[in-house]
Amino acid sequence: MLRRVGQAALVVAGVVVVTFVVMRLVPGDPAVTYAGPRASAQQLERVREELGLDRSIAAQLWDYLTSLVRGDWGTSLHTRQDVLSDISTAFPASLSLVGTAMLIAVLAGVPLGLLAARLRRSPADTAVRLSSMLAVSCPVFLLALIAQNVFATQLGWLPVAGEYDPALDTTSPLRVYTGLTVVDALLTGNWPVLGSALGHLVLPSLAMAAYPTGVVAQMTRAALIEETTQNHARLERALGFSKWQVLTRFSLRPGFGPVLALLALVFAFSLVNAFLVESIFNWPGLGRYAADSIRSSDAPAIAGVTIAVALAYVLLNLLVDLAQAALDPRVRLT
Repeated sequence: MLRRVGQAALVVAGVVVVTFVVMRLVPGDPAVTYAGPRASAQQLERVREELGLDRSIAAQLWDYLTSLVRGDWGTSLHTRQDVLSDISTAFPASLSLVGTAMLIAVLAGVPLGLLAARLRRSPADTAVRLSSMLAVSCPVFLLALIAQNVFATQLGWLPVAGEYDPALDTTSPLRVYTGLTVVDALLTGNWPVLGSALGHLVLPSLAMAAYPTGVVAQMTRAALIEETTQNHARLERALGFSKWQVLTRFSLRPGFGPVLALLALVFAFSLVNAFLVESIFNWPGLGRYAADSIRSSDAPAIAGVTIAVALAYVLLNLLVDLAQAALDPRVRLT
């Protein structure tokens, strides 16, 4: 674990340095973006001094690194707020959306992959493979628009957009502890907000879950088929265990390791690419914040989102390493 933590720290440091370099290579003057196009030369010079843009590149990099360690991630050029504060506000909404999508992907993808591996080369296997390929190939924004149009606009079964009904802020105000609306509503017993939040979460999470569900189903099928070719599987069949028992009792646990590693990648990918779904459903998350930052050429906010996603990815990989070691003792020897 010490070795993995050291590797993670190097990855984060590399991301920070690359992000800083890219920020300096992007065309445009951050001082003009911050002060406005009509700012005078004196105002621009004062802003450059405030932002530290008048110093050398090495000094700016050192200031940037030390500021990150202190928790000062800079000031957003379009919200004029602290970047870390903006990310802390937006991240829980994205975490609830992507986390729910990942949960759906595991609950649906693993059984589908298990079924396909058990019924290999059968019509059921073909159906699972084709449906998973379709889920992976279909653009997430198209699924979001279809779900919104059918289930919200035409049928009226679910809410169209938002994290929960804003009218509840007056009738049933929510006390915020974690920033996760569903969790805070459970902790405080705010049942109206809980019901509204769960209803608003269904459509965007299902749209987000399509891609990871297809990936998990395909990876689970491939991992289980590979695992059933190992010596232990042949021994278990020779001892009289059925194919289903070999898959579920002896192959699923060691074969789930690659699926966990894949989930960490898909989670980080979904976290930063959720802006399409968040924009369609007016979801106040990190993806929408990143999209707004890109549109306004807000370099500090873009860098902050990049670092936040990198930290989330590194932390997830550390957790995956622990989970893989718990599932398969052979991992501890590597």
